[in-house]
Amino acid sequence: MNATLLSLYVVPMLLIWAWYLLRRQRREAGHRAVQEEALAAGLTEPASLHPAINPAQCVGCGSCVRACPEQPEHTVLGLIGGKAQLVGPTDCIGHGACRDACPVGAITLVFGTATRGVDIPVLRANFESNVPGIYVAGELGGMGLIRNALVQGREAAQAIAASGRRQAGRLDVLIVGAGPAGFAAALTAQSLGLRYLVIEQESLGGCVYQYPRGKLVMTSPVELPLVGKVHFRHTSKEELLRFWTAARAAHRVQIRCQERVESIDRFDGGFIVRTSRNRYPASNVLLAIGRRGTPRKLGVPGEDLPKVVYRLIDPEQYRGQKVLVVGGGDSALEAAASIAEVGDTHVTLSYRGAAFTRAKQRNRERVDRAREAGTLDLLLSSQVSEIHPDLVVLEHSGLPVKLGNQAVIVNAGGVLPNEFLRGVGVQVETKYGTA
Repeated sequence: MNATLLSLYVVPMLLIWAWYLLRRQRREAGHRAVQEEALAAGLTEPASLHPAINPAQCVGCGSCVRACPEQPEHTVLGLIGGKAQLVGPTDCIGHGACRDACPVGAITLVFGTATRGVDIPVLRANFESNVPGIYVAGELGGMGLIRNALVQGREAAQAIAASGRRQAGRLDVLIVGAGPAGFAAALTAQSLGLRYLVIEQESLGGCVYQYPRGKLVMTSPVELPLVGKVHFRHTSKEELLRFWTAARAAHRVQIRCQERVESIDRFDGGFIVRTSRNRYPASNVLLAIGRRGTPRKLGVPGEDLPKVVYRLIDPEQYRGQKVLVVGGGDSALEAAASIAEVGDTHVTLSYRGAAFTRAKQRNRERVDRAREAGTLDLLLSSQVSEIHPDLVVLEHSGLPVKLGNQAVIVNAGGVLPNEFLRGVGVQVETKYGTA
C-alpha cells in the first residue's frame, strides 16, 4: 500500500518539481544572457522612466516580467537568483505595468540612474508646478510614451477644472503643444466645458509629427474624452496623425499651429501668454511641450550650411546622396537606417561614444543589417570637426577622416528648455535614479 501511494503521489510530485526547476534554470540562463549582452555592449542606461527593484522586497514571482508590454519582442525584466532585475535597460520605455503587477510593492518607477541624471520639472501629484496655475504633462515631465502622455494630458486638464481657477474674460487654460498630451488635454477641456486654446509651434501631433515618414509608433488602448477608446498598438506615424486630424475636425478642437509661445508672465492672479502672433490672458497654463527644446548643435565650422538639418522627415529626399547622420540615440539610428533602406544611398553614422547606450535593440538591428548590406558605415568614437559644401571632416580614434557628402543630419538630442522654464519660474531638479 505504501509503495502504491508512493507511485501515485510522491513520484509525480517529484517529477513536477524537477520539471519546474529545469524550466526555471533555463529561463534564468536566458535572462543572464540578455543581461551579459547588454553589459558587454555598454547598453546599461535606461532612456526614460524605468523600474527600480528593491531586492529585499522582491519575492521572485515573475509577475513584473510577464506584465511588461515589450515582451516577447524585448526582454526588459528577468529573474536572476530568484529576484527580478532590469536586464535590458535600453529597451525599457516606461510603461509602468511592472510596478502595477508587483504584488508586494517592490518596484518604484524612477528617472535617471546613479551615473546619468535626468532634468525633470518639480510637480505635484496633480501635475501642477511650483508656480500655481502652471501645469506640466507629457514628455517635458518625463513621460515620452504616447499612452502615458495621453493619460497625463487628460488628467492634467481634469485637475485644472477641479482647481476652480477661472476668471472672467480669460481662457480657463492655454495649452502649449499639440502632441499627445496637449491633444488629450484639449479634448478633456472641451468635454468639461473649459474655455481653452492650444498653441503649437509646428503642426498637429507635436513630436509625433516630427517622426520620420513611415515610423512605427508604440501606443496602447486609452480612453479619450469625446473620442472614446483608442485601440492602437503598433501603428505608423501617418495613421496616428490621420486619426488625430479626423478627431480634431469632428470635435472642432481649438488648435492654432505655426505659432510659437515666446513668454509667459504673471498678471493679476493669472497669466499673459505672448506668442509670435498674439497675446492671450489665461487663468491656467498647461505646458505639454517636448523635452527636445532647441536642437543641440555641434558647434563646428560649416554647420550653418543649408545641407545641415536636425531631423529627418522623408528618407526618399536623400536618394542618390552620401549622407552623414550624427548621434547615438534612437532618432539617429532610425534616420540612418531609414535612409540606407531607401536604396541608391550611402550613409555614414557617426557617434562620439563607443557603444549605443541609449538606442533600442530593434534600431541597433536595423543598423547592423544596413552595415551587412554595405549601405551604411559606422564610425564609433568619432566627432565631426568641419563641414564643407561637398565633404565633411571627422576625427575618428584620433585620426582625421574626410568623407564625400551632400547632406548632414544631426540627431544629437536637444537642450531642455530650462531657460524658458526658469523665466516662467518653474523649478527643475536633476533625478539620479529617484522617483
